[in-house]
Amino acid sequence: EPLLAAKRGELRRALAAGHPVDERALDDTEYTGISLALPGFVEKLTWKTFTKTFHRDQATGELRGWNVRMEQTGVGGPAIPRTKDGRPWTWGHYRVYSAAGVARAKPYDQALLIDYGVPSNDFVTRRMRDPLVAVRANDPSVLLGVSYLDFGFFRLMTPTFFLLVRRGALSYVP
Repeated sequence: EPLLAAKRGELRRALAAGHPVDERALDDTEYTGISLALPGFVEKLTWKTFTKTFHRDQATGELRGWNVRMEQTGVGGPAIPRTKDGRPWTWGHYRVYSAAGVARAKPYDQALLIDYGVPSNDFVTRRMRDPLVAVRANDPSVLLGVSYLDFGFFRLMTPTFFLLVRRGALSYVP
């Protein structure tokens, strides 16, 4: 995937040119996440790979999800979740909906918006938003996203771009 080696400007352009994702195509799936364009020392302090999940809540009909910390086995390595209390270590729970009409999501109106503004998250995480697009039209198997902080009256872009590659069916619901 050429995006693995792309610079931030190329990733911004790819995201703006990305394709809409039918949120129903994400129901009960999990993706291998790959951090893009971060300096190596930042990846060593944080992570290069992670899991991002999508789950259709049967009670509310809402698409939601969470991140899973992973053992760092490399981009092509096995997906081994880190555990906490004997269960996959989840964090950063979110809701997912269309970015159309969300003022601070522009210029990514065609994107789905991952919104971390749920009560279980800490103060900073609750301000995180990730516009998410398909790299190829009508193909939800490879997605591209970026993170920004939403402070209500302004948006602060972060250097955090990521690629999501579909791994398969959802394996764990906390």
